[in-house]
Amino acid sequence: MLQGPYGGLDRDRPLIRLRFTSCAVGTLLLPLSGLVACLSLSLIYHFEESTYTHCQVSNYLPSISAAISRVPERYIWRCCIGLHSAPRFLVSATYFSFYRSRFASKLPELLLSALTLLCSLAENCGLLLLTYVSSTETYNVHKNGFIVFIASSLLHMLSTCRLWHVIRRYSVNPEVNKPPSPK
Repeated sequence: MLQGPYGGLDRDRPLIRLRFTSCAVGTLLLPLSGLVACLSLSLIYHFEESTYTHCQVSNYLPSISAAISRVPERYIWRCCIGLHSAPRFLVSATYFSFYRSRFASKLPELLLSALTLLCSLAENCGLLLLTYVSSTETYNVHKNGFIVFIASSLLHMLSTCRLWHVIRRYSVNPEVNKPPSPK
């Protein structure tokens, strides 16, 4: 870490630069790598417990909830989802800023963009609630977190599709407005 006085011209210079695509790929790989790690660990160390069913049907792979419910896997999954959620909150705020600047004079779309932000925040909070509150610990809280996650993610997708439909409709495509070339 570079240490020094914080003042003068150095104050306006960014401390770290990270490309958005690198951040997005890293954010997307966290749940995938956590799931693969949890499945692998549950197969290696808890095969009988994670593939057991009460109807005595043989399973070769555990369900996701069984793979992330044992002690080391639970903490790996929670860590990966926790780290995954911070950039999602930042992206939600960034999209809201984009929508607000894009629809500054259009009240219905501005209200829809606020609803989109609220749905995105509720979706992220519902995912965190699903992750950190186990169904065996507090079932009602886990169930309500699942309902919030599903409902807000569906509403978020619908409102995002509507906003991008409006953006595309009012955008000017340079190729469409080009006059025909003389032949």
